[in-house]
Amino acid sequence: MSYKKMSKDILDGVGGKENVNAVWHCATRLRFKLNDASAADTKKIENTDGVITVVNSAGQYQVVVGNSVAQVYEELTSLPGMAVHASANTESASESDGRKFNPISQLMDFVSAVFTPFLGALAGSGILKGILALVTTLHWLSTDSGAYKVWNAASDAIFYFLPIFLAFTAAKKLKVNQFVAVSLAGALIHPSLVEIVSNSQTIDFFGIPIVPITYTASVFPILLSIWGLSYLEPVLNRFFPESIRNMLTPLVSLVIMLPLTLALIGPLGTKISDLLAWVLLAIYGFSPLLAGLILGAFHQSIVMLGVHWALITLMINNVANQGYDQWLPIVCAAVLSQAGAALGVFLKTRDPKIKGLSGSAAISAIFGITEPAIYGVTLKLKRPFYCAMIAAGIGGAVIGSFEVHASTFTFPSLLAIPTYLGQGFLGEVIGLIIAFFGAAILTFFFGVSNKTVTNSTEIQANPNEVMMAVEGQIVPLTNVNDEVFASEAMGKGAGIVPINGTVTAPVNGTVSSVYKTGHAIGIVSDSGIELLIHIGINTVKLKGQHFNPLVKENDQIKMGDKLVEFDLEQIKASGYDPTVMVIITNSTNYQVQVNLDDSNSKQLFHVTPIKSQN
Repeated sequence: MSYKKMSKDILDGVGGKENVNAVWHCATRLRFKLNDASAADTKKIENTDGVITVVNSAGQYQVVVGNSVAQVYEELTSLPGMAVHASANTESASESDGRKFNPISQLMDFVSAVFTPFLGALAGSGILKGILALVTTLHWLSTDSGAYKVWNAASDAIFYFLPIFLAFTAAKKLKVNQFVAVSLAGALIHPSLVEIVSNSQTIDFFGIPIVPITYTASVFPILLSIWGLSYLEPVLNRFFPESIRNMLTPLVSLVIMLPLTLALIGPLGTKISDLLAWVLLAIYGFSPLLAGLILGAFHQSIVMLGVHWALITLMINNVANQGYDQWLPIVCAAVLSQAGAALGVFLKTRDPKIKGLSGSAAISAIFGITEPAIYGVTLKLKRPFYCAMIAAGIGGAVIGSFEVHASTFTFPSLLAIPTYLGQGFLGEVIGLIIAFFGAAILTFFFGVSNKTVTNSTEIQANPNEVMMAVEGQIVPLTNVNDEVFASEAMGKGAGIVPINGTVTAPVNGTVSSVYKTGHAIGIVSDSGIELLIHIGINTVKLKGQHFNPLVKENDQIKMGDKLVEFDLEQIKASGYDPTVMVIITNSTNYQVQVNLDDSNSKQLFHVTPIKSQN
């Protein structure tokens, strides 16, 4: 099947790009918001090879294509003129689906999108700075040597020119001219303006005073400036004729935005950063030990909520304004505690699957990548996560009491330790030892249950059986309140009215897909049965709220493994039908017998390969 041809045929069927206001996708469907739904040729689309059916409801024109929806979506949005309509696999905030605008969530999403593209380079530069600090402290390299100057320039460049990097990624996120944005950032750190600041001179712009401020390595001023540009540029584009827009919009943008940034936005951004830094300093000043205890214990919980992006911004800002940051050394204890907890699980368990996962996760966490340890081991087993919190809190309190400083920004890990050289370094070493080994010891003795210690008894799955994916009452698929699933166009299956919020693996096999909002998951059993587990009806509109996926694509799973946790009561309270649908998407290869008679049985389907029938 050609996804490119399929996407072209679908686009033609919905009336072309001119009729598309927005397009996104869920686990099985392309979802269009059309300017005129009556202009779409539904019969033509349904006859397109690869399209299962079309549903037009709730203001959405839905083209059901099944498991290949991501590939079709990618081809569709790469067609000329379609990228602007893509909604990044989710419904736009402007849609009237009853969801309220969440400014905190939007802010975290913006900060994440701005920093993520170059975080690797930022971390690498920070580590290089730390190594240079170490080798010069040990007198292995002189600061006057050519080698030091070359490597120091390499480590310092991304921090000095940070406003340029931020301008580029912020402009991309806000969909404004990236090169105009970079020009604004470059002007802020232009040598002529830097010289004025270094001489503490005050200049005026047609009588408006320009306060001398250093913008190298700053964060907030350029982000506010690009945010302002995102409002100005569309106005200018509407005002100027298309024939001269490409020249005059950048011209007027620069003419207006640079003076405005220097006179108003820049000082405002600096005040904001100073205020936030002052708040953190006040907490730290009240009790460094208490600040270390709280941040050490709860940092990884903050990471899971996504709020750590704001903290990263402040850390970078502290280094720029103070020349150091006092939070990074504490966060390092939280990171290494997760490594220690994973190590404790590795040493205690005899389950080969958990041992292999925890061992590799411990190594990754030592070098700053904690996601495998958190989501694959400590949080999954729960008690190791609590042990890590306790150890990190104690280690963080020690580090805080010694008032350790980081000389530059880099991601906390074993490699970042040289950046903590100087004030209180001994306290940093003690705190990290407590966090790492304390978490490992606590986990070894208290964090691993007896069930996890022993070899798990693998369920020997019958290749002809599909078990219940969630506890509840089985209902015929034809009775579920979704015409696509009820028509069995996606395949034969059943619905389950759940009584709890835990989805478990109904077969031994491999996770083929996990939709990012967590409401749907694809599985291929070891015997070749292709399953789609879809939690609730139209729950894609919840955009991930109340869902917590516990596995990822390509994970090997055994029958009974937890796949997804969902908040059943909140889903119902939000007005959604929580029925869980289990579909055999390749059911044309099988005779499928649904178990509707024995509600106490754990078996959902019995399948027999058609090819085996004589």
